[in-house]
Amino acid sequence: MKLNIVLAMLLGVLTPPALAAEGESKPAIEATTAAGEKVLLHPNGRWEFLDLQKQAEAKKVADQFPENKGCPPGWQGGLVPGFSRCIPPGDKDYNRGSMGRR
Repeated sequence: MKLNIVLAMLLGVLTPPALAAEGESKPAIEATTAAGEKVLLHPNGRWEFLDLQKQAEAKKVADQFPENKGCPPGWQGGLVPGFSRCIPPGDKDYNRGSMGRR
């Protein structure tokens, strides 16, 4: 039993450095679209135009979509746009906190 505990602790100490080395940042890749536009591909799957004018135009279009906007003023939540929900004032879940108080 003690051996299992020691092995578990040892594994816990040695695992984070191994995971950190695996997740090192990779450089972005320059690529060209089928239309001949130069883009920058990021390791997380996002991309952006290298031409600043096209980049500004694309940002204007992207800002029109509701998933790229945060919650309206006075609402709670929406910490991660697109994944978390916005809670309006008056909702039963508004201002509930962590619910871990005793």
